[in-house]
Amino acid sequence: MAVPVEKRFAVLCEITRAQHFAWREAVSDACPGVLPTKVVLKMWEHTGRDTARAYLKRLDRSRPLAPQVAECIAWSSECMGETARVEPGKGDEAFVRHTGCPWLAWHQRLDLVAEDRPGCDAWFRSTVDEVNRALGTSLRTETLESLPEGAPSCLRRLWVERSEP
Repeated sequence: MAVPVEKRFAVLCEITRAQHFAWREAVSDACPGVLPTKVVLKMWEHTGRDTARAYLKRLDRSRPLAPQVAECIAWSSECMGETARVEPGKGDEAFVRHTGCPWLAWHQRLDLVAEDRPGCDAWFRSTVDEVNRALGTSLRTETLESLPEGAPSCLRRLWVERSEP
């Protein structure tokens, strides 16, 4: 059967998301008394750490850090079927804007929207923490708006905090 690679990849991304929610349900079934949300947040922390390790291979220490990390995030988001772009900031600052996210659709369908933003925030925080640990930098992130909370996009600011001399 000759299925175009783009179609196969899109299906694979949906399978991956379905697997995440099946895994979440299995935790709930197998571990009564354990809050699935707590485990989900821990999973996103681990995922962020591992994602940062992949991003570190692409970073150029001679260039501003925040825009590079923002570009990595937007690129990987687009690869997973999300709609993301980088918006420049001032100096070593950049913004990542997601205007479409299939994860949100899954969270809505399964009545788990309350886990959407916290999971993303845990991923962003963990990714940034791992970059900082590896490079000895002070990259920061903050969520300025969120699709699950009714905003037109998820907007996150990334910047390198500079200490005053």
